[in-house]
Amino acid sequence: MAKKSEKRKIVGLVCKACGGRHYYTTKNTMNVPDKIALIKYCPVKRVRTKQTETKKNLGRNVVPVRR
Repeated sequence: MAKKSEKRKIVGLVCKACGGRHYYTTKNTMNVPDKIALIKYCPVKRVRTKQTETKKNLGRNVVPVRR
């Protein structure tokens, strides 16, 4: 039996208007390999804008690779 975390990944949605990450969601990487784009409400600009997928961590809490 496959684990739930293997197929579904947590992704953050970045607002095109303000650049903030206000929403997080999961997606099945096996069925949807492309980046997702959804229209959601931006609380900063107070309008509906396009939110595009990005990684959840964006470099935070990640140990840098030393060469």
